[in-house]
Amino acid sequence: MINIQTLSLIELLPLPIRKDPAMAAAAAALDIQLQETTAMIADLNIFGRSAEWTDAETDELAWQFKPPYYDPALPVEQKRLLIQNAIPFHRHKGTASAVEDLIAILFGQGAVEEWWQYGGDPYHFRVVTNNADVTAARAQEFIAAVDAVKRLAAVLDSVTISQAEPLPLYMGGFLHFGEHIQI
Repeated sequence: MINIQTLSLIELLPLPIRKDPAMAAAAAALDIQLQETTAMIADLNIFGRSAEWTDAETDELAWQFKPPYYDPALPVEQKRLLIQNAIPFHRHKGTASAVEDLIAILFGQGAVEEWWQYGGDPYHFRVVTNNADVTAARAQEFIAAVDAVKRLAAVLDSVTISQAEPLPLYMGGFLHFGEHIQI
């Protein structure tokens, strides 16, 4: 099996041509160019090296793949996830699943409750999340992100923040065995 990364053009030449000094020099000169080109092939696999993307690369890839929501001020890990999921977001745009996926990337866990699940008006929904930052500093960002993937006819009624805390719960009980005798 031939390994293209370590292949030398001189090795591919027939023996009589390989002995010619001019051909050997030309093959050696081409080897350098071929090795450089071969080294660049690994860079072509954009999504295979997504963990290595820089901020500048994520901004350029966001321009190319157009994720539904993108903010250059986001941390690079979130920007990478948004770009990696840009195509699936466009495929599922307008669904509750797309809203939930975007909320999970940007704000942690979140769920969409449709209007029929909580007794709201038709075409309305609400979001339940466990991220306390949604109400304070990042409220506008949250609403803009949800608006980017929801159906245009859908209306966001509310954002409910749920918080789970460990609560010690003590239970007690007793069991009595005995007889009741009546005389």
